[in-house]
Amino acid sequence: MSLDTKVEELKAILQPILEKHDFFLVDLEFVHERGDWYLRVYADKKGGINIDDCALISEEYGEKLDELNPIEPAYYLEVSSPGAERPLKNDESLSDYVDDYIHASLYQKQDGQKAFEGTLSEVTADKITLIVKVKNLKKQVEISRDNIAKLRLAIEF
Repeated sequence: MSLDTKVEELKAILQPILEKHDFFLVDLEFVHERGDWYLRVYADKKGGINIDDCALISEEYGEKLDELNPIEPAYYLEVSSPGAERPLKNDESLSDYVDDYIHASLYQKQDGQKAFEGTLSEVTADKITLIVKVKNLKKQVEISRDNIAKLRLAIEF
């Protein structure tokens, strides 16, 4: 079984636990680092996730993993918030971040820039639209989804 298939299996086991508590999955990775395996879960909820929420997920997911035993090698389970500047990976939920401040890294320069930060105002299948500040003026920037290398939440200063 490939690592990608294993990750999908682990997500499928986790999903009902997250849904039961109105959490959503930001990312799940199963990685080998410095001789040890790590199963990392990054979860969130509207309004933000806290340490007690992470502990709840860890306890319930750990119990389910112990019951089903889908992972052969010994591993460490880590559950955490994705952080204030978390990556935005899930295309289906990208529209949930309309009106949030985000950072977009691009593959190819657009208007002489490879990155933009601004308020996400629209999401379509082909593009996103940001409202960015340029010298105290607001400007609308449309970015093709094909040109987006990475998206993440950002902190506006």
